[in-house]
Amino acid sequence: QVQLVESGGGLVQPGGSLRLSCAASGFTFSSYAMRWYRQAPEKERELVAAITNAGGSTNYADTVKGRFTISRDNAKNTVYLQMNSLKPEDTAVYYCNVIKDMRFYWGQGTQVTVSS
Repeated sequence: QVQLVESGGGLVQPGGSLRLSCAASGFTFSSYAMRWYRQAPEKERELVAAITNAGGSTNYADTVKGRFTISRDNAKNTVYLQMNSLKPEDTAVYYCNVIKDMRFYWGQGTQVTVSS
C-alpha cells in the first residue's frame, strides 16, 4: 500500500533553513507528481509546492516562492523540500502528498516551528 514518511522538521530561528524529506513506497514513485502541503493551527491545509513525476516542472505558493525549493530523487523514491529564509508564519505541520487513482494519500506530517 502507499506509504509516505516525512522527516526533517524541527525548531529553527527566523532566517534559518530546514530540509524536509519524504520517503515513498507502495507505488511507482517515478510515475507520479508529488506535493508538499502544510497546515498551521486553526488554518486549512494549503499547497506549498509541487513537482512533476520527472522533476522537470515545479510550482510554488506565492508565500514561499523564492525561499523554498522542491526536488526529488526517483532512484531513492524521495521528495525533498528545502526551506530557506524561514519566517514565523511558516510554522506548521508539513505533509507529503500523492494523488493516485483519484485518491489523496498523506504522510503523518513533520512539525516545523520557526521561533526565536
